[in-house]
Amino acid sequence: MLCCCMGMAVQAQELDVDKELAYCHQQVLRALEELKPYDYHMQPRNILATDSHVGWNVRKASGWEWCSGFWPGILWMDYMATGDKQVKKAAEGYTQGLSRIIKDPIVDHDMGFLIHCSYGKGYEATHNSSYKKAILRASDSLATLFNPKVGTILSWPRHIKEYGGHNTIMDNMINLDMLLWASEHGGKPWFRDIAIAHAATTMRNHFREDGSSYHVAVYDLQTGRFLKGVTHQGLSDQSMWSRGQSWAIYGFTMMYRHTRDAAFLEQAQRATDIYLKRLKETSNDWVPLWDMDDPRGYQGAPKDASAACVVADALLELSGFVGGQKGASYRRAALRMLSDLSRNYQSRERNVAFLLHSTGHHPANSEIDASIIYADYYYLEALLRLKGAITQK
Repeated sequence: MLCCCMGMAVQAQELDVDKELAYCHQQVLRALEELKPYDYHMQPRNILATDSHVGWNVRKASGWEWCSGFWPGILWMDYMATGDKQVKKAAEGYTQGLSRIIKDPIVDHDMGFLIHCSYGKGYEATHNSSYKKAILRASDSLATLFNPKVGTILSWPRHIKEYGGHNTIMDNMINLDMLLWASEHGGKPWFRDIAIAHAATTMRNHFREDGSSYHVAVYDLQTGRFLKGVTHQGLSDQSMWSRGQSWAIYGFTMMYRHTRDAAFLEQAQRATDIYLKRLKETSNDWVPLWDMDDPRGYQGAPKDASAACVVADALLELSGFVGGQKGASYRRAALRMLSDLSRNYQSRERNVAFLLHSTGHHPANSEIDASIIYADYYYLEALLRLKGAITQK
């Protein structure tokens, strides 16, 4: 036990949280300067490895652009950390830039990413009642994609024919946070029932025996029967796509926070244990390959810093739920991930993002070895969680 505590102390000294938060703030200010004059409807998405410029590539905020909520969320977290009024003003503007998404018909499952990561962080920072109303309205929209025969929320309505049934991706677990939050803050009580049913169905069908996960689970539209597990962004149907596994770890940790259901806590640990085992086998540090089954190994395959950020963020919370020596080992792992990210993956002067070396959609040759906005979001959230400024999302 003494060795565990000493290891944690050494690692904590290596990671100066205040220093890294100060770095993030300076990068935010650099990014805001590059984005002037602001068009609040255009949200930062990526900076590619081939780009000669240092600023963010932006995309128009819409229900099709699932990453639109992360930049406002980063701004709100930076404001909570620093109190910088310039950042708050920008956060308000970029959050308002998402308002059309809430009014338009829902096209995908990503409302949690879009609205809870933006308006949710804004509500946490300001308790603005209009932000709460936006989250409740977005939850109403997301709930319409729930299929009671299947027991999950449909992820991609446009891909039903392609997959031959109701499709649910592991990423969808993160959107349940918004439904659970809404049910606890004046929304429909049955939002909670939907979230629990979705997580329970995912737990039954989305995982292999070793605890690794499929990216996509496909169900019969009429009977709800599980048909198959496949990939969309991973190497193969049977491989461990790192970010997909990170969504599972984060999602089931969050489900336990809201429900205290021991089955969800056990599933979060199973997903974590195989992730850490495979990480040790395949990577030269605490940041995974984009897919842990890429035969090129760490000398040839791209890394995915975004997956490391999501897992570190989740493990800081999961470690407290698990407790004991296992909980301590999870916390040490999270600290090592954040230390590696901070030492070896920061963008610094290269561009205005926090981090380099994330992988978006490898099979589509999209965003390979790039700075990507959601990596920065979960990196900052993890740092704030470590500091104790965030106790829940």
